[in-house]
Amino acid sequence: MIKKIAIGAVALVGLALVVILGMAASKPDTFTVERSAVIKASPEKLFGMVNDLHNWTQWSPYEEKDPKMKRTFSGAEKGKGAVYAWDGNDEVGSGSMEIAEVAEPSNVKIDLHFLKPFKGDNKVNFSFVPEGDMTKVTWAMSGDAPFMCKVMQIFCNMDEMCGKDFAKGLAKLKTLTES
Repeated sequence: MIKKIAIGAVALVGLALVVILGMAASKPDTFTVERSAVIKASPEKLFGMVNDLHNWTQWSPYEEKDPKMKRTFSGAEKGKGAVYAWDGNDEVGSGSMEIAEVAEPSNVKIDLHFLKPFKGDNKVNFSFVPEGDMTKVTWAMSGDAPFMCKVMQIFCNMDEMCGKDFAKGLAKLKTLTES
């Protein structure tokens, strides 16, 4: 009887594994997370808050997740070639970002590299579109979704997880620049 239960349990676990791997295989090979906010500030002011990585400590949602995070800045002071690296707790991990391209005051493109908790290379884009006396700011991140990332997406929604952080960061940016 115990042997039948054990065989049944192993078969059930095997079936669950096949289902999970099948679901993961059906996920797209890339991902995009994007959030926007309309802020009563000029594109120039908002561009400056993003284009100078030193300003991120004032509005990035990841700063409060680890106040003891170690940060280093290198490369250009701001704009293309500016680099921000971090090493923090399990919630923020470690990695670096480098401003790859700017089109003042409408766009900042960043190459984002995660080292921990998992390796990953993503593209980040901030766009600033005037809307009267306000500016629509869009924060987007995209990248490849390797198979292990697809498996993780079965259990957690990356759009919700990162999107929540992006929305929080945009809200902080709004508070900071509208005051």
